[in-house]
Amino acid sequence: MTDRDETAEFLPKFDEKGLLSAIAQDAESGEVLMLAHMNREALDRTLESGEAHFWSRSRAALWKKGETSGNILRVRAVLVDCDQDALLLKVEAAGPACHTGRRTCFYREVGQDGLSFTG
Repeated sequence: MTDRDETAEFLPKFDEKGLLSAIAQDAESGEVLMLAHMNREALDRTLESGEAHFWSRSRAALWKKGETSGNILRVRAVLVDCDQDALLLKVEAAGPACHTGRRTCFYREVGQDGLSFTG
């Protein structure tokens, strides 16, 4: 155990690329909606605005969830894990979280014969 594990101070532990994982979870149902990454700027904008911002690894750019689609994630609470390298965003979704138009990005289950659609 380290001091980071027990402190009341928020000390986010970014990885070597300056990122940490952020899970978006529906604040009411508990359903996991998506996983994305945040750099310091995305985290700061999220905390300041109350709307989820992320860092796109593929585009190497900051983005606000729902900026073009209108499917904004309103952040109700931010929880940090024990060693402060991952966040759980409890959110209110204004629409589908997934770019495919599905409510969640986790709509397929891995099985012996490949993937099966769950929703």
